[in-house]
Amino acid sequence: MKDSSKQKLLLIDDDPNLILLVKDYLEFSGYQVLTASQGREAIKILEQDTPDLIICDVMMPEMDGYTFVQQIRQNPRLEWLPVIFLSAKGHSKDRIKGLTQGADIYMVKPFEPDELVAQVQSTLNQSLRMMGGSHRKVDNIPRIQVPKSVELTPTEKRVVDLVAQGKSNKEISQELGVSQRTIESHVSNMLNKTGLHNRTELSRWAIQNEIV
Repeated sequence: MKDSSKQKLLLIDDDPNLILLVKDYLEFSGYQVLTASQGREAIKILEQDTPDLIICDVMMPEMDGYTFVQQIRQNPRLEWLPVIFLSAKGHSKDRIKGLTQGADIYMVKPFEPDELVAQVQSTLNQSLRMMGGSHRKVDNIPRIQVPKSVELTPTEKRVVDLVAQGKSNKEISQELGVSQRTIESHVSNMLNKTGLHNRTELSRWAIQNEIV
């Protein structure tokens, strides 16, 4: 059973060995990981699910990373998603092309798994800070739609406020003095109430509706 309270990543690469190793490492680090072997498969996944961040290989069959990112940047529902490019090409011109084509981070293979995890967490935190810094509104991002009848408890409001600040379940549990499992339960309950897919959408909804 997948844990919807965890931050969700979409990992795209045509190397099955890399997929297996990176997926295991990311899951061990506390993330939920969806996988695809190339861009077209990833597009189909995104039609049904919304991750918090995408990790994408550049050179893939059928649809390469550049084309894939161009497509999601043209989709109002997905254009805000942070993207980390993975590539064996490490020249300056390759890095520049990757970043100008829409990636937020460009990492060269081979890489240390710890570095990838650090980049993932840093990018996720930056994404949430951009949306929630100083409690500013995110008017340029499509509004999240949830049932009008949804109400959060005072504890849930405290939790979602900390989620919107980019804090992990572990950090929130330490700040509120409760177990990590309790925080995961609160996040799961809020996702079920709102019908949202992940923590990032939950944060956007809370910020847009001035709940935090």
